Amino acid sequence: MTKKDEITKINTLISKCKKCDLWKSRRHPVAGSGSLDAEIFFIGEAPGRNEDIQGEPFVGKAGKILDELLASINIKRDEVYISNILKCRPPNNRDPFKHEIQQCKPFLDKQLEVIKPKLIIPLGNFATSYILEKNGFKHENIGQVHGKLFTTHTIYGETKIIPMYHPAVAVYNPNYKKLLLKDMASLKKTLSY
Repeated sequence: MTKKDEITKINTLISKCKKCDLWKSRRHPVAGSGSLDAEIFFIGEAPGRNEDIQGEPFVGKAGKILDELLASINIKRDEVYISNILKCRPPNNRDPFKHEIQQCKPFLDKQLEVIKPKLIIPLGNFATSYILEKNGFKHENIGQVHGKLFTTHTIYGETKIIPMYHPAVAVYNPNYKKLLLKDMASLKKTLSY
């Protein structure tokens, strides 16, 4: 089975998923998008209002900031893969519940297995917590680990992890943009090794 076939199969399962109640209020599930051969895999928390409407990840204000961050290191959005832990929008953009993450994380795990990224960038506390713990690291607050490099061994080889603040923080507090740009520069440095 090709990567495209595998991702299509995962997307179909996501579109039919009713494991938690989020399917009842969603307009569109947001599976993920980008290059199936991406070396970099960004993981957000959950779709927001615009993502729910369009069925694509990071298309709202936080998505515009993510695009700016990518441009700052000369990477195009279609060169990376972008997904979320949750594939459906929580009501009023509330934080994900633990049981929702439990139900949805197998989809993300399968996406990671198919894409086989060299670098995983969890965005924000929920994505960082999940990815670090899944790979045997102790979770710390995003404020303590953003921009730090973690190396792990997955079923598809060595993978590096660099947690970052979620781009939405710069929507609410523009001072975070400098910090995001700095973390993006460390991502670029990691790629050049």
